Amino acid sequence: MNLVSKILQQAVDEFAQLPGVGQKTAFRFVLHLLKKDPQELRKFGNTFLQLQEQVQYCKECFNITDREVCDICSDQRRDHSTICVVEDIRDVVSIENTEQFKGLYHVLGGIISPLDGIGPSDLHIAPLVERLQSGEVKEVIFALTTTMEGDTTNFYLSRQLQKFDVKLSTLARGVSIGGGLEYTDELTLGRSLVNRVPYESSLAK
Repeated sequence: MNLVSKILQQAVDEFAQLPGVGQKTAFRFVLHLLKKDPQELRKFGNTFLQLQEQVQYCKECFNITDREVCDICSDQRRDHSTICVVEDIRDVVSIENTEQFKGLYHVLGGIISPLDGIGPSDLHIAPLVERLQSGEVKEVIFALTTTMEGDTTNFYLSRQLQKFDVKLSTLARGVSIGGGLEYTDELTLGRSLVNRVPYESSLAK
């Protein structure tokens, strides 16, 4: 897309870098912003500056937060003996929306994928092992995508955690094979979480 204004073109190009946003959609975004009051536009820009400057990762679970420890980890009403292992923040949001899980989370930051150059050392696996050393955790739930990479990560985690006296479980197969949690409806995801099965039993299916 070639525009007469270099600044307009630059703004469109920046929006077009967002996932799922093409040049035409980016152009509509920019035109919409141009119609806004200068004060509103300034507020819009400052919000994203604050996002970069103030948002951080929880030192306990690696969830996104604006404090050192996220609201979930610091909530004493949550079940601190149960940890649900997920790939990223989107999965935390999906599970929280089911209102079926009252434990804590651990965000890996991805899954093992040799083809993409992602190995165990690139994920937050060591901190998960450290969390289990206190002896407070009694169950770890694997809630990763039901893909080859997700299953590989589950298997690797099971071997890393087998030395601890904890129950390892995984979501019931109500979640479709190859599907991500963010695309699973809340009712199905909630039932899959409530009806979770021992991890070793899931390997036989």
